[in-house]
Amino acid sequence: MTVSFHKYGNYFFPGTGDMYEVGAESGRYYCLNVPLRDGIDDQSYKHLFQPVINQVIEFYQPTCIVLQCGADSLGCDRLGCFNLSIRGHGDCVEYVKSFNIPLLVLGGGGYTVRNVARCWTYETSLLVDEAISEELPYSEYFEYFAPDFTLHPDVSTRIENQNSRQYLDQIRQTIFENLKMLNHAPSVQIHDVPSDLLSYDRTDEPDPEERSSEDNYNRPEASNEFYDGDHDNDKESDVEI
Repeated sequence: MTVSFHKYGNYFFPGTGDMYEVGAESGRYYCLNVPLRDGIDDQSYKHLFQPVINQVIEFYQPTCIVLQCGADSLGCDRLGCFNLSIRGHGDCVEYVKSFNIPLLVLGGGGYTVRNVARCWTYETSLLVDEAISEELPYSEYFEYFAPDFTLHPDVSTRIENQNSRQYLDQIRQTIFENLKMLNHAPSVQIHDVPSDLLSYDRTDEPDPEERSSEDNYNRPEASNEFYDGDHDNDKESDVEI
């Protein structure tokens, strides 16, 4: 079972992750997408996150959870478009932890590095039940956390929250309906899964013992297909945080 809360719409890469994309064949309905619009804040996120996770755990009854904590959902992220605070982000981790199911927590995205460090430090403290100070201790990286030097700076933005309560309720209802298509737990005997509505062509895997024709080796190659070397990194220069 995979549950994904993510930005969706406006041609956002990779263009997948609609709530109606639920997996295929024997994995149908084991993929739950929670597509979110720009500007979602702590209150709106919590309104959706907690009931969805609670319902998934009730139906699927997992014996372990892998939780990926991408920090590009924080407000003021360089590439993100959400408006979560570090506390709001941590509330999600704390909620999943509250089920007392074996939990493996991973990092993820996040492009304003100082806030990623704050976020994962705070969430690590929640996971190990260790209270930490709001004031950051001095270190060789202290200057990167200017001007406030605190664990929970104001990261709110002026991005409008485009996630209306009606839209969030629609997502929640759709996910609950999809969950009803499953047995209550994977230990129950698997039932027949409906076939996909959209057909697609299936291609056979190539035979590893069969050599490709010589023509495959004579195909033209684009001039930009390969990197020039170890120092060819798309001409991107380092950006100071």
